[in-house]
Amino acid sequence: MESGGSRPTIAALEAEMVVHGKGRDDPAREVMGLLGDRWSTLILLVLATGPWRHAELRRTLAMLSAEQALSQRVLTLKLRTLERDGFVWRRVSGDVPPKVTYGLTPLGTDLHTEARRLIDWINSRSPAIREARAVFDRGQD
Repeated sequence: MESGGSRPTIAALEAEMVVHGKGRDDPAREVMGLLGDRWSTLILLVLATGPWRHAELRRTLAMLSAEQALSQRVLTLKLRTLERDGFVWRRVSGDVPPKVTYGLTPLGTDLHTEARRLIDWINSRSPAIREARAVFDRGQD
């Protein structure tokens, strides 16, 4: 269905997806999924404050989250995913036991900036979102 104005057409959307991918493993889907999962955005927000050691990062994430619990396994998996995509760096010291530190790469800093922009947009529209939910919920009764 074509429309006037600046609204993109389905053909334009399809062309964009051909270029950038629409597969499950393509960056557009994977990164948006990361931003929507329970921990990755919070990890980005905390790492944006500077490098963190694994245990300190885990405690801080647990303190900041509604869930107030994050297993070492889940944190490690999330950090590996973020590292694989080039958003997080990992350094292991030569100490015994080794100290593992994580921080944002330049690409991770860029992603944090965009995520922060989206969070700020959501926060500024929170009253309207809550009102829309209330109206919707009243209509469902």
